[in-house]
Amino acid sequence: MKFSVLVAIVPEDLEQHAIDAARELGSGGVTILSGRGIGNDTKKTFFGLSYDGSQSVLVMVLEKSLSLQVLKAIQAIVMPDETDSKGLVFTLPLEHLGGIDLSQVAKFEQHMKETL
Repeated sequence: MKFSVLVAIVPEDLEQHAIDAARELGSGGVTILSGRGIGNDTKKTFFGLSYDGSQSVLVMVLEKSLSLQVLKAIQAIVMPDETDSKGLVFTLPLEHLGGIDLSQVAKFEQHMKETL
């Protein structure tokens, strides 16, 4: 079985929507980190200070075929009109893995059997 790491950087207000979408598709655990970002266009706010808002960084270890499905679901959330993106989502191949919950591996195996 091959695994991928999915990283999604989403605005805090879309965090729960992204997690729910991933869980509906079969994702297990998620690590949530807080972050701040600087976009291309600086937004001016109060007293000339710029603020782009808080972001959440979601990190998930997924079975490779499931990672593409989850990526597309989160992409639809952060880019609903397919023109202006409110976030970023990408996957990376995972070569070595230790410490994953065996019940999660069983869920991944079940997902693979259902998709084949």
